Amino acid sequence: MKHLAPLVAALVALLPFAARAQDDNHPKFPSPYDSAHFSWRKPVPANRLRPLRPDRPGTTESPFTVDAGHFQLETDLARLIREPGSAEDAQQRTWHVAYALIKLGLSRKTDLQVELPLYATQKQRPSAAEDWDESQQGFGDVAVRLKHNFLGDDQKGPLAASVIAFVRLPTGAAGVSNARPEYGLVLPVDIEIGKTYNLEAQLETDLDYDPEQARRYVRLMPSVALDRQFGKKLGLLVEGAFPWNSEQHRWHAQLNVAPTFNVTDNFQFDAGTHIALNARTQREYFVGLTVRY
Repeated sequence: MKHLAPLVAALVALLPFAARAQDDNHPKFPSPYDSAHFSWRKPVPANRLRPLRPDRPGTTESPFTVDAGHFQLETDLARLIREPGSAEDAQQRTWHVAYALIKLGLSRKTDLQVELPLYATQKQRPSAAEDWDESQQGFGDVAVRLKHNFLGDDQKGPLAASVIAFVRLPTGAAGVSNARPEYGLVLPVDIEIGKTYNLEAQLETDLDYDPEQARRYVRLMPSVALDRQFGKKLGLLVEGAFPWNSEQHRWHAQLNVAPTFNVTDNFQFDAGTHIALNARTQREYFVGLTVRY
């Protein structure tokens, strides 16, 4: 809780200034198109697309949606997750390969998303053991998500906010799947600071299931990030994430660092790491990309 309070206080303090700037700077942020003219059946012309704003590479997602009638693929090419374990819990090592998020812009303010975890392999090692157990591997649990922007998706001002609702279905292989449907709600916010910085924050709350304990639990994930652009091609994301769940009743802390490379207006490459700031927090290493069609 001590990590959450400064985050909430900072957001509350910044919102009035961002809202006032939004009123004053309308001419600097022209709307790229009239939402009444385009939909998933009538795509936005390629020469009128907004800047590419994917949800990756950090934990903090983007409040911006995909342009109407266009697809966007955001994928982990590879991700390694290492959980340290304890005297009670086994160490875990998980590989994600080709974890894809496919989006379709339904309108200017709404997009539909399907998360396809194509392959995962997981190993465990109990605290007293020297060798890893036999790995569990296969297709993961599919998630269906809907994002709706309620502020700033027309880019008329520096403040943007949206809501994302999702359900994760138990479609995965045995040992990889969580075996029950899981539900979540995400509230991301983006504040543009000048021409090169974006301050991002979100609060995510999930209702998850632990198949080993055969019980549900609540997970919270507040996060805050600063995104810095170095020209048109290179960017750097620095982020703090503070997960908590009702099983362990303990806050974790991560420092996430990820450079991004804008190869074209419709293609972005990224890589990064999640650095554990306390002993029981998982570490992650990943490489991925975003493509818009």
